[in-house]
Amino acid sequence: MAKAENSRKKKPLDPHPSPLDRLARLHGIAPTRPEADGSEVPITQETKRKLLAALNVTVDGEDLPHGPVCFLPQILSKERVWGLSLQLYELRSERNWGIGDFGDLESIAALAGQWGADFIGLNPLHAPFLADPARCSPYEPSNRRWLNPLYIAVDRIPGFEADEAVEKRAATLRNKTRIDYVALAELKLEALQGLWKRWRKGAAPQEGFLPEDFEEFREKGGRSLHLHALFEAISFAMAERDGSTGWRNWPDELQSPDSPAVEEFARSRLEEVDFHVWLQWVAHLQLMQAAEAARAAGLRIGLYLDLAVGEALDGSATWSEPDIYVSSASIGGPPDPWATTGQDWRLAAFLPDRIAQGETSPYRRMLDAAMQYAGAIRIDHAAALSRLFLIPFDDTPSDGAYVDYPREELLRVLEQASHHHHCLVIGEDLGNLPGELKEDLAAARILSYRIFSYERDARGFIPAEDYPALALACVSTHDHQTLGGWWAGADVQARIDHDLVSKKLARKDLEARPGEREDLVRILEAEDLPAPDPDETEPDDAVMDDLIVSLHRFLARTPSLLLSVRLADLTRETEPTNIPGTSDSHPNWKTKLSAGLDELPELPLLKRVVRALQDERGAAV
Repeated sequence: MAKAENSRKKKPLDPHPSPLDRLARLHGIAPTRPEADGSEVPITQETKRKLLAALNVTVDGEDLPHGPVCFLPQILSKERVWGLSLQLYELRSERNWGIGDFGDLESIAALAGQWGADFIGLNPLHAPFLADPARCSPYEPSNRRWLNPLYIAVDRIPGFEADEAVEKRAATLRNKTRIDYVALAELKLEALQGLWKRWRKGAAPQEGFLPEDFEEFREKGGRSLHLHALFEAISFAMAERDGSTGWRNWPDELQSPDSPAVEEFARSRLEEVDFHVWLQWVAHLQLMQAAEAARAAGLRIGLYLDLAVGEALDGSATWSEPDIYVSSASIGGPPDPWATTGQDWRLAAFLPDRIAQGETSPYRRMLDAAMQYAGAIRIDHAAALSRLFLIPFDDTPSDGAYVDYPREELLRVLEQASHHHHCLVIGEDLGNLPGELKEDLAAARILSYRIFSYERDARGFIPAEDYPALALACVSTHDHQTLGGWWAGADVQARIDHDLVSKKLARKDLEARPGEREDLVRILEAEDLPAPDPDETEPDDAVMDDLIVSLHRFLARTPSLLLSVRLADLTRETEPTNIPGTSDSHPNWKTKLSAGLDELPELPLLKRVVRALQDERGAAV
């Protein structure tokens, strides 16, 4: 059932395409053609002009695009595709250690390929604070250029040998309904240290897992990798003394990576630093293998990775390169109806005059780190391409202000990186956006992000045909209730329970929900799709399943090139993944799916949705 595709390695495209090249790419004209010897030769400009004319496309004058144009896969010139979205950690399996891992990612990719999906969308996989595993939000990473070692599938590392005591501890974690990050990190790091020590002594020789491969990875990672590993070693040393794992509360002499004290620490802890470099290498190898497995399973786009909008104020990124970050302000949001006092996300921002500077700009390096594995990336808070709301330290959001960022330069960096890696770009263009940003994103061929519950106008939910083609459509995301929760008003109730909005606004939202249900029923009936009685707040499971299938059929009929199907909707989860604006009052980022990987193929609802998507967007071939 996998889809056929030419697997020959393509030559990277010109990072500075001409207007004619951009127009040819936009209309699906391949930049090269194969020769008999297996090589590829560029298509001439004259051929591009003639083919564009044959496609009735104007090739002169103002119709030529002059701004940045990001990469779009050729399949999207003639097909609309769909894929799964999930939180990697939420996956259950009989072999993982209490958290979904890169081995599970290969397994879900194989299933998705059988179902006819073309991508798997994931939460950010950025490096966390390993020494403080309870700090688990994937959107507050320590460093966006490096990976989360907790996703390593320990049992897939060459030389691993099952241990009864370890398996017993893993089984305990596996059987918990929520992820115990502290116990998980303790178990995994203990096992990984043992494997690391044996590997250093020459155990487990295997192609691709040799010392020379490790040294090549270390050399390529350069100073950034070394300092990230050094940060982790210092962070663990501080934690052992009951100190802070974040650098802003370290002793003064350790707060700069170039200080004599840090250099001395590095010399005295060479093996510890090497261990953290090794963890990044293993994580890289396994994620690369998962990306290859996704393509082999027939996912023509492959992995779709999420990029957090910033990094923790006290993480390895800001410690390693303080000169490229805003020094004493954090990213947040101004007061709005859903957060009446505003939000301080406690994230560091790149300096506007440094973010896109130079051939290896900070933004480009971050993109390269993700795009090497991905066929698509999602930019969280795409407004950051134009402006960020910055809040001075020790002030409140009411004291913050918007700061402009170099939009044209950032779009140009995105264009160059996307063509170099053959990676499409999706922008989370929700909320309060600066003027004309949506238009600029569309002109740059960055896909819009369309969540069903937000797609309303004065008449109610918009018809399927009114969705833009250059978009990803979805029913819900990690920041939303699943469809069943939305229908019952659980999203509004959560805002009340966690005191996120005023009582007046909460009453208004609750009063509006029956009308929104009526709008949903109306829009589905207009498409001859089954829908429940809008006055029934708690339909039985059979009726709710019909609604879930109908809504996915509806979105599959939109012109939007991508349709993302949230796995949690298909397993009918009752708890939200994350409630924005909460921390200790809700177990954000800890809930697992109620069904294991081995159970997914037999879930009646999942099978029905897959059949519906194959009907609406073409069956797997």
